[in-house]
Amino acid sequence: MPLPLADHVLQLAFDPGISPKGGGLPGLAVLKNVVNSINMFGIIAVVGALAVSLGVWAWGHHTGGHQAEANGKKGAVVAAGAALGLGAANGIVSFFSALGSQVQ
Repeated sequence: MPLPLADHVLQLAFDPGISPKGGGLPGLAVLKNVVNSINMFGIIAVVGALAVSLGVWAWGHHTGGHQAEANGKKGAVVAAGAALGLGAANGIVSFFSALGSQVQ
């Protein structure tokens, strides 16, 4: 006998009871350390990219190289956006994780 529609909906709404838990797997501290190091490497790379982009922007402006000036501006904006993303990565993930845990 086929299940009524209400039973199908109840089966779809079943809560498996899974939530993130720290300390469940070995190596979690090492993984956190690796991700923190990758984030720091990215921030240091962005500082270098911003310095180079600002230098290209200034060089293009003073030499009349409009293409170099435009590329320097573009690079500075991209580096600033990357710095914003790297700095806010933890907060963004935390925000959406908390938002996702509210879905019923």
